[in-house]
Amino acid sequence: MSSKIAQGSIVILMGSFLFRIGGYIYRFLMANLLGPAGYGILGLTLPFQGFLIIIAGAGLPPAIAKHVSEYYAKNDTEMVKAVINISTKLMIALGLIFSVIIFFLAEPLAMGLFGKPEAILPFQLIALITPFSVIVGAIRGTFQGFYQMTNILITRAFELIFMVIFAVGLVFAGFYVAGAVIGTAVGFMAALAVAVYLFQRDVKGKISQPKKLLSRASKTLTFNDELKIAKMLLFFSIPVVITGLAELALYDMGTLVIGHYMASEFVGYYNAASPVARLPLIISMAVATSVLPATAEAMSLNNKELLKTYVLQSYRYVSLFVVPLCIGTIVFATPIISILFGQAYIPGSAALQILAAGMLFFTIYTVSSSIAQGLGHPRLPMYVLIIGTTIDIILSIVLVPPYGINGAAIATTITSLFIMSTLVWKTLQLARISLPIMDFAKITIASIIMGIVFIPFPQTKSFFFLALIISPFIYFGVLAVIGGLKLEDVRIMHKLGNKLGPFSGIYKKLIGILERFAV
Repeated sequence: MSSKIAQGSIVILMGSFLFRIGGYIYRFLMANLLGPAGYGILGLTLPFQGFLIIIAGAGLPPAIAKHVSEYYAKNDTEMVKAVINISTKLMIALGLIFSVIIFFLAEPLAMGLFGKPEAILPFQLIALITPFSVIVGAIRGTFQGFYQMTNILITRAFELIFMVIFAVGLVFAGFYVAGAVIGTAVGFMAALAVAVYLFQRDVKGKISQPKKLLSRASKTLTFNDELKIAKMLLFFSIPVVITGLAELALYDMGTLVIGHYMASEFVGYYNAASPVARLPLIISMAVATSVLPATAEAMSLNNKELLKTYVLQSYRYVSLFVVPLCIGTIVFATPIISILFGQAYIPGSAALQILAAGMLFFTIYTVSSSIAQGLGHPRLPMYVLIIGTTIDIILSIVLVPPYGINGAAIATTITSLFIMSTLVWKTLQLARISLPIMDFAKITIASIIMGIVFIPFPQTKSFFFLALIISPFIYFGVLAVIGGLKLEDVRIMHKLGNKLGPFSGIYKKLIGILERFAV
């Protein structure tokens, strides 16, 4: 059975993989151009960029995606237009307000919290990013609601390409960390330009020409009508804001606590380990992006079977690829850090091993969060994350002074395990669905066996690349032998093969062999 989860996730997955690779290129270049100390200062600006974008965006992109999907499924294009227009106005106003706020707070944050005067200008330049990022977020939310995942990836590609080009150029020109931040702002400007074009090309026609003649009657919304729609959007989005902030806090609390207690170099080491550990989030975010509107649609149609299919597929797709990826990262942490960031950042290897386990838990949480939002319970992830963030703050403050960056990694991992366990349990309870435990156990067993095979390998780049080549054969081979590979998995792999160009022939032959063992 082919579903919107599979179709949307494959597009997002492939694009997000390229986007993430580009992100690593950006980080690798900045890490080597700025050095551990300068890269550490840049690492301190990134959490504040994320916090500001979420606050200024008011959590509206997921709300836009949810309500656009629901109203378009019901052929109510007037409400679709109203949701897009009102949410965009809100986001523009908030973006401008918070840009001014962060500009004036830059010096107190840099000096009062971190005691690092060299961070003042980079913090001030964050104000350039916010107005453009929030409008891009609104348009991407609209694309998500219409399942136009390719358009989301196009805007991200423009953002990344312009960010890297301008950041590298400005750093070479002598702007140091400030140049890297300005490059990010230019990336969002480019993304906005292409997003507006894609909106005009692919969305405007859909909402101007309703799917049914009965919905063609246009109505003028009064101020009270717009106020009601704004309240509806904010009712959904405020918990999303809190959830997003808590997620970022969970990601970056370690960075901030390390920045407070330790020198900038250690922030740089941790910021080399942290993005590598987040690599599995490419997969979970791809699935989560598709499952939110799909779940919302299934709920609006009151189709319980469709809902069950979407939920179970989401968890399975994530587990199938994330579990072995995390195991491999744990085994080969040192060569991975060395390849991506250079020998100077190898002190972050142990933190990467710890964080890899934590991100395994966090990827499952991410999917559960989108499912809960699609089910109409955006407050549930918020409550779980508030508790989790509190735990993470306490553990980070306690563990960083004695254990350094490894203490921050331990705090994040323990917290991630807690939020995953809690949210998965509650989400499945709300959806009235039970997970097939044995299916997930087989995935875990196959991943662990693969990891055991690689433990004797020397921690060198050459052996890492060798393991990278043979790991899919070991993992999927073991999974097939123990009866953990399903026909639906093979179908998805075939669809992925259609997008591999000249490698499709060899890839499909290998998939054909696995298909014989699928159940």
